[in-house]
Amino acid sequence: MVPTGPYGTWPSPIEAGLAAAHDGLPEFVGTVGDEVWWTAPRPAEGGRRALVRRTADGAEVSVLPAPWNVRSRVVEYGGQPWAGTARDGGAGPLVVFCHFPDQRLYAYEPDGDAPPRPLTPVSATGGGLRWADPVFHPDGTEVWCVLEEYTGEGPGDVRRVIAAVPLDGSAAGDRTAIRELTDDRHRFVTGPRLSPDGRKAAWLAWDHPLMPWDGTLVMTGDVVDGGPFASVTPVAGAVDESVCQVDWASDGSLLYASDRGGWWEPYRQAPGATTATALCAGREEEFGGPLWKVGLRWFQPLDSGLVAVIHGKGTTALGILDPETGELVDAAGPWTEWAPTLAAHGSRVFGVAASPRSGYEVVELDTGTGRARVIGAAHDDPVDPVYYPEPQLRTFTGLDDREIHAHVYPPHNPDTVAPDDELPPYVVWAHGGPTGRAPLVLDLEIAYFTSRGIGVAEVNYGGSTGYGRAYRERLREQWGVVDVEDCAAVARALAAEGTADPARLAIRGGSAGGWTAAASLATTDVYACAAIRYPVLDLEAWGTAGETHDFESHYLESLVGPLAEVPARYQERSPLSHVDWIDAPFLLLQGLDDLVCPPAQSERFLARMAGRGVPHAYLAFAGEEHGFRRAETLVRALESELALYAQTFGISRLDVPPLEMNK
Repeated sequence: MVPTGPYGTWPSPIEAGLAAAHDGLPEFVGTVGDEVWWTAPRPAEGGRRALVRRTADGAEVSVLPAPWNVRSRVVEYGGQPWAGTARDGGAGPLVVFCHFPDQRLYAYEPDGDAPPRPLTPVSATGGGLRWADPVFHPDGTEVWCVLEEYTGEGPGDVRRVIAAVPLDGSAAGDRTAIRELTDDRHRFVTGPRLSPDGRKAAWLAWDHPLMPWDGTLVMTGDVVDGGPFASVTPVAGAVDESVCQVDWASDGSLLYASDRGGWWEPYRQAPGATTATALCAGREEEFGGPLWKVGLRWFQPLDSGLVAVIHGKGTTALGILDPETGELVDAAGPWTEWAPTLAAHGSRVFGVAASPRSGYEVVELDTGTGRARVIGAAHDDPVDPVYYPEPQLRTFTGLDDREIHAHVYPPHNPDTVAPDDELPPYVVWAHGGPTGRAPLVLDLEIAYFTSRGIGVAEVNYGGSTGYGRAYRERLREQWGVVDVEDCAAVARALAAEGTADPARLAIRGGSAGGWTAAASLATTDVYACAAIRYPVLDLEAWGTAGETHDFESHYLESLVGPLAEVPARYQERSPLSHVDWIDAPFLLLQGLDDLVCPPAQSERFLARMAGRGVPHAYLAFAGEEHGFRRAETLVRALESELALYAQTFGISRLDVPPLEMNK
């Protein structure tokens, strides 16, 4: 007979250390000759990103030892940090990469004996020189990429251009050796994509106050030997049209993903044409997503003229699209989420995918046979999969009868059952962004709770991506309202239907999700406690006032409204302004090196909460930025969160340290 135990008390083999070890996912897949390369998380190595190559015999080899950290800081969230090429004559591969601590570009020959050599100089001005989205020029003398250059000490003292860096190292100590290919007329640019004949380049550009999911431009220019691009002109996009990726087909057609029809869809503009044709019109699913990092790829042109695409509504699949007929054939397999990173070599397509039963892994699709298989970063079940949660895809009804999409993970453990007369506690998870979404994948942090008898509900509230532009724009000027209402509607519905204990509901979130969690405590009575991670708490100081980075400094104009026009709204919405309304315990987690949601936000909030008699804990982590990456931080944060729920819900657990609460 299976033992009986109250919800939240169940023993589980999924420990915090195990969840931390599996945190993060492979990113930025590319090919170097016949090999597949990608970046991989290393929580146990200080949270660095390693560059990994899959050799001909199937082995995964780290290209660079610690402490080399292949990660860009462009727009703080980074982007494609490396490019590689296979050289003729048996010389072996050459890779160019961005090293996180100094943000310099380095060149490295992994099959040789020499260490990486710098290609770019260090600048002592502000945030210095940063690089992302590199592309080797076909003549082998340069690498072209995004240059982010700080011109002063403030977060807004910055310019971005596309630049050519010589591979001979002549720019390592000489800024003037870097050749700028565009001017800085636009605040933001992506890396260039060269046409098959090498005569034209295409890239994306946008400006404040727009975010890239609001409106971008597709720019093209003629490649000129030794000079900047000529005849630069916009060919697609607008202030109310988001193009999230652009590239060239093998026949010289321009391909891009635009949401002009209400969904991110692929378009093709034939050589010499002035208009583009929608390739998947009327499907009402996304073929793109929010451009949070420079160089994300939702489609990949193939040499055959076909196009590999990531598409779906809520969940995603990898498909092969015939642009001539519009026929789309999906790859078979268990995966429900494909990360926006694709690469190809011949007839093979490579991506990163996950499912509710497996974490993110590198997958190869042979377009000739239709066979897909895992080739790298394979998810080896760290515990018996019987302890994994079984998600339910749910659609709830919110205010004004609006649909709310969510993933509900009931408590699940084969070794323990709960008393018949008890309802489980539930934690509502609010994702970050807020222009983002919760993917339907195995997350060991969720399993950490569900296997102990605590349910989780991930809410893709209004404003989330994956459901079309109209759903995404529900949050326009409604941040702190629609997100809060939608999360509360899901929590109340779970309680009303008898799924969750209405007295033991919590909310947690990080970044924009941390904002939603804090705002929920300040404006609703739904939750008994909250876990708030690196949040926005004070709208007036964040944004254009200078308490965040340049990329999101005007984000609030669409999320809340222009400050000059609705100043009162900024105070009305901020949790900082309503600490007197908060009476539920909370845990506040903050990275001390966070430049996106800096510690000053949390510190002002705590100062106003002091002496109010509300139990709360504050954990600040030195060396952590926006989002935690170090194994020891991840463990401490997860165990502290469990301790919060145990103490608030009256759950007896001896396997996590008690949380010291202040009042």
